[in-house]
Amino acid sequence: MKIPELIIALDRPSLKECLAVLDRLPNSIRYVKVGLELFVAEGPEVLLTLQRRQKKIFLDLKLHDIPNTVARAISSATRLGAALLTIHAGGGRAMMQAAAEAAKQSGSQAPKLIAVTALTSLGPADLADLGIQRTMTDQVLALGQMALGAGLDGLVCSVHEAKLLRQRFGPAPILITPGIRPACVPTLQEVGTTADTSTGKPTGDTHSDQKRVATPAMAVKAGVTFIVVGRPILDAPDPHAAAKAILDEIAGYRRS
Repeated sequence: MKIPELIIALDRPSLKECLAVLDRLPNSIRYVKVGLELFVAEGPEVLLTLQRRQKKIFLDLKLHDIPNTVARAISSATRLGAALLTIHAGGGRAMMQAAAEAAKQSGSQAPKLIAVTALTSLGPADLADLGIQRTMTDQVLALGQMALGAGLDGLVCSVHEAKLLRQRFGPAPILITPGIRPACVPTLQEVGTTADTSTGKPTGDTHSDQKRVATPAMAVKAGVTFIVVGRPILDAPDPHAAAKAILDEIAGYRRS
């Protein structure tokens, strides 16, 4: 079982704030996530700055548009040096095939393309509101199969679907899991992020909009490739200690 790698979600409105956090994190963390908030605020310069700090970029823009527009965006992301890039599986097969072809044409420097199946902020009631009759699991599996069949490299999913995706699609796809909350990080209790240590299920996360969350240990067991953690580290009194506790939790579960 391969140990998943930690991605720090730089969910801050300015590059200055993000760099201040990075200065307080373990040097062993290689990947950082740049999402919509930061990219819209700072533009491409944020990626170049992070690369100068030897960080690999998970560019989480969740592209969703007509096939030609998404294909051109893939080419632009390649020039910016993104290592991972998200697109919405809900954009359809033709859009994802165009994205995969654009990445192929861009060569070895193109980002790995990761399909968003169902946002971890969504629950069953949200699917019903959207007119989707499938269960959450069936929806994720169906979109995952379409995305991988279209030539994408991996999927964003919750830990709760990751095990099934591994069983269905094998070891090759990259699986990226957001909504990770530490099982036991004392420094985070001050900001309301703890977990029930008997079940491993997070409790008391009073300022999270994630509905399908899990602990790092659950992610390791499910076989994910990357776990994404933002606020439990960024909002901690000691981000370095919080990040190290998560890394230790991952490594500790792997050794057990």
